[in-house]
Formats: sequence, structure tokens, C-alpha cells
Amino acid sequence: MASTKTSTDPAVDAWTAILDLVGWGSSGRTPRFPTVAMELDLSPKQLAVLWRLEPGGEGLPMGTIAASLYCDASYMTDMVDRLEQRELTERRPSPGDRRVKLVALTEQGEQLRERALRMLYMPPPGIEALSREEQSTLATLLAKAAAAED
Repeated sequence: MASTKTSTDPAVDAWTAILDLVGWGSSGRTPRFPTVAMELDLSPKQLAVLWRLEPGGEGLPMGTIAASLYCDASYMTDMVDRLEQRELTERRPSPGDRRVKLVALTEQGEQLRERALRMLYMPPPGIEALSREEQSTLATLLAKAAAAED
């Protein structure tokens, strides 16, 4: 059930349609991100941590991850503890500052992250219902809008 509200501003209408499509609007759809997290027995924030970590990378400082997730250090510590218990992440000392702990993916964490991203990037039925030409046009327009944000 798509949103039936329309405004006199096409930008508002476009954004409303995007939010409805991804499940964050008034459509009643279940948002993809928390659904994928639950399927993988993760909290949405834990999935967000895995998403931010690059496979094969040295890791990110816990404080940087906490700031990007808008959470405090104690909550971040709890999340990383839980991810470590599942052997998805590990803490490493920072080469530049031994007081800083980096969080990095383990091999198991890289595999789960890859699976999660495949699930998250699977187009919803609304996108699949468009023709290839429409999908291409939509992708171009959304990429242009995203580039304007940078």
C-alpha cells in the first residue's frame, strides 16, 4: 500500500515514494535492514558495524564506529563484545596509538557481511516491476541525487 499523500512539491513526493519503497514511510512495508539483521541473528546496530568494516582491512577505531552509529562508548563496547563472542570481529591495537582499539572483521565476519550485503542489495519487488529502461533511468537519477549530497 503506497502512500496516497501527495504534495505540491515533486521533490517531497519523490522522497516519500523512496521511503515507502524501502519500508520507512507509511506504506506498511517492513524495512529491509532490520529484517536482514534479524534473519542473521544480529541487532540492526550490529549489522551496521559489520557493514562499516572493510574485509581485509586493519579495522576502525571503536570511537569512530560509535560516532557513526550515534551511540556511546559503553554501548559500542557491548556490541563489539557480542560480535566477538560470535567470532565475527576482533579487537586489535592501533599501530599509531596503543590506547585506541581497532575493530576488524574475522574471516567468519567477512563471510556474514558478504551474505548480509547480498540480502540488502537484492532489489525489492517494486524495482523488479520496472522495465530495464526504467530501472536504468531510476539508477541514473538516484546516483545523481546521491552525488549532489557529497
